[in-house]
Amino acid sequence: MPESQELYERYVQKMQRIADVRNANNVLQWDQETYLPVKGNALRGQQISTLSEIAHQLFSEESTGKLLQELLTKNDLTLEEKRNVALSWEDYEKSKKYSSQFVRKLSAQVNKTYYAWIEAREKNSFSVYEKDLKALIELKKEETHLLGFQQHPYDALLNEHEKGSSVSLIDKTFKEVLPTLKNLLNRIESKPQVDDSFLKQHFPKQQQWMWGLYLLQDLHFDMESGRQDLSTHPFSVSFNCHDVRITTRIDENDFGNMTWSCIHEVGHALYEQGLPENQYGLPLGEACSYSIHESQSRLWENNVGRSKSYWKNKLPQLKTFFPDQFKDVDLEHFYKGINKVTPSLIRTEADEITYHFHVFIRYELEKMLIDGSIGTADIPHFWNEQYQKWMHLTVPDDKNGCLQDVHWSHGSFGYFPTYSLGSFYAAQFFNAAKLDLPSVASGIASGNNLPLLEWLRTNIHGKGRFYNSEDLCKAATGEPLHISIFTAYLLEKYKAIYNL
Repeated sequence: MPESQELYERYVQKMQRIADVRNANNVLQWDQETYLPVKGNALRGQQISTLSEIAHQLFSEESTGKLLQELLTKNDLTLEEKRNVALSWEDYEKSKKYSSQFVRKLSAQVNKTYYAWIEAREKNSFSVYEKDLKALIELKKEETHLLGFQQHPYDALLNEHEKGSSVSLIDKTFKEVLPTLKNLLNRIESKPQVDDSFLKQHFPKQQQWMWGLYLLQDLHFDMESGRQDLSTHPFSVSFNCHDVRITTRIDENDFGNMTWSCIHEVGHALYEQGLPENQYGLPLGEACSYSIHESQSRLWENNVGRSKSYWKNKLPQLKTFFPDQFKDVDLEHFYKGINKVTPSLIRTEADEITYHFHVFIRYELEKMLIDGSIGTADIPHFWNEQYQKWMHLTVPDDKNGCLQDVHWSHGSFGYFPTYSLGSFYAAQFFNAAKLDLPSVASGIASGNNLPLLEWLRTNIHGKGRFYNSEDLCKAATGEPLHISIFTAYLLEKYKAIYNL
């Protein structure tokens, strides 16, 4: 075997060993949010911290750096092999900025903050959460200095979720899109409201669960390579492309809560199931970025799952699960109802227009928490004030306000902007898929979603981290991201629904 290949094989073995430790840790975290007994909390936190520290030590040790440096000098590797090594070197240089002690300390605090969030939601009191959240934010501030930044400390955390992102870029993006969305919302609010009361009937838990499983399989989620469970906040996690877990939640008096949660999370899961198996543990076996991951969930949830074409085929199926609830609901009524636009308190239940106000409020809040402009005790007031400003909503309590998202308890500061970016990418990918393959649109209308999934597998999923977000967008659609494609999609959709 040539020397370069022998070195590369050593690299693959080491990276897969590290991945094994990280994924064992991920299994513990999945269990923590689904089935872990209450009294197991403290020791589970210790177990997660230990594995986090071990994974970090394995990756950041000097022998890893020497192996990567040697591989970087080899010119006879394939293009994919070179890309894996280059990306691993970037990751290695970043990992060296963290001490094992910091990694363990951060992991332990995340565990404490997560359980404080659970308790706070149960008691409907932000004050229960505030102390541990403050401690976690202090660690995230420390992390910004470990990673380094040029302008705003929040840039360091944004870059962790979206490579190359910054406050100046995200500010510019929101400045471009929010006035258009606000104008569209104002026009809609001047029109007669559509009826969605059929979504607020009684839908028994077990029937909803069976309907959710039907949706997953209909969208080609491989049930032999994944599963669905219940959790407080829906999420997806992957241990490898053949073991992808998603969760949902069920409200027996709100049909939409679980249905679009299932479709959203299966979008994430399809991405993970579509990553190259032969790249397990390597950068090309990982998702491109958080915004591209979100593009997959938002594409299936909205561009497909809230389209008239999709429900033309699915509404008759839905009526076999809930014959009494939907017996008098025709396609036009259903389509308009599921796309009702109205300001609401809960981000995950928001329509496609007001959703981005939810994201923007969280983004603004995170910036100020990280630069110290406000403290954690100020969160409820700022939150409530912004919901009044942007959507004229009075927040009744913490559970429906600043306690609704799990992200901060996980330390995921910098994540929220990727939800909006993901929606913008989703519109562009979906538009490109329909232009490339006429069978995509006709397939959705006839109940065959496979042409779209295959397009995504080829153009998005199979690329792993070979490209960054912008370059992947150019490769898949022929152009950089154009927010105008997203706004044009919304205008066309809601013009018909609200007779604008």
